[in-house]
Amino acid sequence: MAAVLDSNLLKLTETVLTAEAVNTNPALTVNDLPASLRAMFCPETAGVIARPVTIKEGVLKTHFPEMNPRELLKHPKNSYVECSDVGHFSLTSFLPAAKWYLKNAGPDAVLQNPTLSLVLETAGEKSVSYNKAHEMTPLFEDTADALKGKLDAASASEEMKSAVELVTSYAPDEIEFSLNDLVYTKEQLAVVDKVRTALENHEFLKTHRIYDVGKIMLVGKPGTGKTSFALALSKKLHMPVLEVRLSMITSQYLGETSKNIDRIFDLAKKIAPCILFIDEFDYIAKTRISDDNGTMKRAVNTLLKSLDHVNLIRNRVLFIGATNFAETLDEAVWRRFDEVVKFEMPDVKMREEILLHVAADIPCSMKFKEVAKMTENFSGADLRMMLTEAIVCALLDGRKELSKEDIDAGISLVKRRTSIRSGV
Repeated sequence: MAAVLDSNLLKLTETVLTAEAVNTNPALTVNDLPASLRAMFCPETAGVIARPVTIKEGVLKTHFPEMNPRELLKHPKNSYVECSDVGHFSLTSFLPAAKWYLKNAGPDAVLQNPTLSLVLETAGEKSVSYNKAHEMTPLFEDTADALKGKLDAASASEEMKSAVELVTSYAPDEIEFSLNDLVYTKEQLAVVDKVRTALENHEFLKTHRIYDVGKIMLVGKPGTGKTSFALALSKKLHMPVLEVRLSMITSQYLGETSKNIDRIFDLAKKIAPCILFIDEFDYIAKTRISDDNGTMKRAVNTLLKSLDHVNLIRNRVLFIGATNFAETLDEAVWRRFDEVVKFEMPDVKMREEILLHVAADIPCSMKFKEVAKMTENFSGADLRMMLTEAIVCALLDGRKELSKEDIDAGISLVKRRTSIRSGV
């Protein structure tokens, strides 16, 4: 019981300390708060601290249900937290309380809180650093709460509400992998550097009216990493993703498909900076060829015009298209993209790198170099599927080390699926 009480006293002290610090320093923002206090200090999910922050008993119980604030005031180690008759918590002495927190919680805990790190570093404490704390703390803009706040604000009208329903949205923090977790070519990563540099020099490019940056077409067979690349960019650039499949926004009603396209681009501009990722881009080319009534032809024209009016420099929208069938896209589409990035089927060296990335911590009796030679014509997605099957086979046999038989079973599964899919 004492350990729980001590941790709750530390949490109470940290909360009151942080509140008093942000109330006296208006330069502090939501990104100076630890993730555990952001919902309390920024109740509207807009990422703005609701100053003055008042720590009330009811608020504490809402955010920390296991805490009994009144009882903590009686704790023998509590020397600084007090409560007024109206239930407002405060400190008897601010800086001594901050140093008490550092001594009892430790530097690692303080580094989880940029606000307290700043207070203590300014007071001369060498064991904590505001800059280091800032680097360790996730940006609010990367969180699902931040994205939800933007989408809720954008959904004020019925048209925008329908646009939100047409997209799949991801906050950077919701994406479980980064570019470092994946295997890409130098050419593909060079595009990342180009976009990052454009964002860092956004004002310079805008001043000089250099706008033709930030429309990227990803070209390659299914499973070669196009979607993963677009999502991993979200983490790298700290931009949420709106993912759209063109086949899912078509409508049987006259003119509705064009309206859906307009709404999606308007939504991207409203929540910018963001990535607008449209998969199945070849769908428009197929429809242009096969559609007889002209409805989709008008929708295609709407899409191309929308592309002309969205821009990384003007609107802070990075547009990414992906296609499995580059040959079906005509010149009207190609000329709107400043970058075309090819995603080839991985060669033997790249297959080995993918296997090492995916299964680096999983014991295997075979060298992945040998497995790479056995998996010719496998995409990155195929390799992941093969490894998953191999791992399941090992676990079913009560083992956590992969054998050649497990690998063979995984390879057989992928080849069987491929033959069924191709009708062989």
